[in-house]
Amino acid sequence: YKGLYNGETADDIFKRKKLRYREDILDNMNEDELVANLFRINQTKQRLLKDNVQGEKEAKDVHYEVGKKVRKAIADIGGMMPEEMPKPKKSLKELAREKKQLETKEQKKLEGIK
Repeated sequence: YKGLYNGETADDIFKRKKLRYREDILDNMNEDELVANLFRINQTKQRLLKDNVQGEKEAKDVHYEVGKKVRKAIADIGGMMPEEMPKPKKSLKELAREKKQLETKEQKKLEGIK
């Protein structure tokens, strides 16, 4: 996260977003922030594979470098920095749980019609 979030660590983001124990950072991002992170993750993976990166230090350096480049692209476009984006009201897990509950309720209604 450090490259994309201007030096913030996962712990820093966790605290800033006021997440509870075991909550996932990626589950608590709005759409734009999540897209930036998924792009960062994917491009880092591609670079690690392409360059056959070996060793933890070199891998961390690649993660940081790719994150910085994604951050620069966002800045160049005039976009909002990820640390400035609001935390969504509900996490992805909460939304998925609610969706499943609605589907279950709907299924029970349909079964009652038969």
